Order: sequence, then structure tokens, then C-alpha cells
Amino acid sequence: MARVKVLEVSDLPLVKGVLVGVDGRDVALFRRGADILAIGNDCPHQGGSLCDGWAEGDIVICPLHGWEFDMRSGACMTVPGENVPRYMATVESGSVYLEEVE
Repeated sequence: MARVKVLEVSDLPLVKGVLVGVDGRDVALFRRGADILAIGNDCPHQGGSLCDGWAEGDIVICPLHGWEFDMRSGACMTVPGENVPRYMATVESGSVYLEEVE
């Protein structure tokens, strides 16, 4: 996946996630202090929207059944071996760009 501009930093709130689309995929963005973290939005358990979940530190909790995901790695903390895609976020001139990390 090529690097894609998804939004302006000013459109990313400090307290909740934001849903963006990248190459037809839903991605959840979170601002954690100076860092912007991005992971696939769909929980592998039953498709819960992670951008609607609760963020605690670097962990986001799925609002449907409480599965927890590390936003830095995409790894599920609840069920080992499960994960969601993760994306590298960079900021240039006030815009957020994403590219998928393999």
C-alpha cells in the first residue's frame, strides 16, 4: 500500500478514535500524546468498530465484547495470535499520512 493522506491533524480529537478509509479498508486513528496510532478498525471477533472503543494508554478495547488490542503492534491482548493490521502514521505540514506495516 502506498502512503496515503487521510486527514488533517486538527481533525483528530485527543479523546476518541476517528474512522478513515485507506484503499477500501477501515482504519481507526487515535492520538496518544504526540503520537498518532493507526490500526485496522474491525475487531476479528465479531467486527466491532475499534474507533468506537475505549482507549487506555496504548490499548483500545472493542466496544462489543471487550477484546483488547495494542495500538502500536495490532496484537490482541485478550486472545493470543489474533491481531488487526497496523499502519505507520506520519505528519507533514499538518496532514496525517498512513501506510500499512507488513
